[in-house]
Amino acid sequence: MDIRFRFMKFRKIAGVLSIMLFIVSLLSLGLRGLSFGLDFSGGTQIEVSYEEPVELENIRKTLEDNGYADFQVSNLDTNLDVRIKVADQSGDSTIAEDIFNILNNQDTTIELKRVGFVGPQVGDELRDQGGLGMLIALFMILFYVAFRFQYKFALGAVTALGHDVVIVLGLFSMFGWDFDLTVLAALLAVIGYSLNDTIVVSDRIRENFRTERILEPIDMIDLSLNQTLGRTIVTSLTTLLVLFALFIFGGELIRGFSLALILGVLIGTYSSIYVVANMLMTLTLTQEDLAIPEPEGTDFDGMP
Repeated sequence: MDIRFRFMKFRKIAGVLSIMLFIVSLLSLGLRGLSFGLDFSGGTQIEVSYEEPVELENIRKTLEDNGYADFQVSNLDTNLDVRIKVADQSGDSTIAEDIFNILNNQDTTIELKRVGFVGPQVGDELRDQGGLGMLIALFMILFYVAFRFQYKFALGAVTALGHDVVIVLGLFSMFGWDFDLTVLAALLAVIGYSLNDTIVVSDRIRENFRTERILEPIDMIDLSLNQTLGRTIVTSLTTLLVLFALFIFGGELIRGFSLALILGVLIGTYSSIYVVANMLMTLTLTQEDLAIPEPEGTDFDGMP
């Protein structure tokens, strides 16, 4: 049986790398935390409309020149409509009025469409519900994979998903990138994407453990990874092409979303190869674990 790439030859190095990244991510999350966007931290939201397209960078520079530091500027449905979010937990309506006057001095055709406020209590509730949603998703995946495959595969799958989510969160923490509702949605999508890769690899490992009786467990895992490698690379590359296009051309509004997905796809591709396989090797997966039980009452002793 031809095994082109010996992935398991480097499993100890990959294991140490994963543990280091995981620990560093946890330390960063514990010490620095996440830079929560206005969806979670609370603030004032202003929506304005222009008669002609406007450069968002010009609006940002104008607000910075007038003393505003913590804000977000993005287009809505068209490049004529602009949304401005300013970090402010007081609910002071004069902030919206002040920003509108600043922009109106630059362009008198501007029209104020809407003013809203997200309080810190609402932001805390969104954050707690989002975290609870991720935990529920992980537990449901654990039970499903344990039922569909075997408990060792379930532990490997949940470990890989936790590995992916924590490292993505750690990178957002270390680099101080804004964490808002779009990034939270991206993390849930990362869980689904990583699980899809993990299920494909796990299914092939299970089938090979049942059919390739002459190979050692480490060789069967290497064989399975080689057999699914082409599918894994093609899926990841095509997904990344779309995500990079969104990141470059999608605008400020979905940049955090696309960045989180790019990181999640890259880390998820790595974890589907090394984290799951490492867990199965650590848990000493054997052919007996995956043997199909014979029907009760079957007796071959009396056969000629």
